[in-house]
Parts: sequence; C-alpha cells; structure tokens
Amino acid sequence: MSTQTAKSTVDVRTIEPRFRHPMIFNTFEDLQPGEFLLLVNDHDPAPLRYQFEAERANQFDWEYIEQGPEVWQVHITKKAA
Repeated sequence: MSTQTAKSTVDVRTIEPRFRHPMIFNTFEDLQPGEFLLLVNDHDPAPLRYQFEAERANQFDWEYIEQGPEVWQVHITKKAA
C-alpha cells in the first residue's frame, strides 16, 4: 500500500451514478505520471476497472485499499507513457 498522499480524492457515494465514471476519468486525465487518485465508493467498482482496462489499457495501476462491506477505496495510479 502506498504511503503517499492522493493527488485527488473522488468520493462518488453521493454522486448521481450517470456522472460517476465521467468524473473519475476526468480526474484521472488530470494526473501526472506516478500520481494517483483515491476512489471512494459504496460498492466494489469492478465495472469501472473493466472500463479502465478497455479504454486505458496499460495506462494505470489499480490497488484496493479497502474492500467493503460498506466502503471500497482504490488507488488508481497513472503510469508513465
């Protein structure tokens, strides 16, 4: 687990579902290589990971920090090109 501070924290628990993925991807795009965002969610964000794999293959690392049952936290790190 990383001891660095997240560049951004995206807590989507109170965000309308249709806005969640665009918000997360926009935040990810603003990261510099090596920086990560902390995603906080109320369920396992596995579908988001599948979307990252489809749209940003080899551009990110995914590390679960907390895995439920009520809160999931994930570090999504932007890899160097």
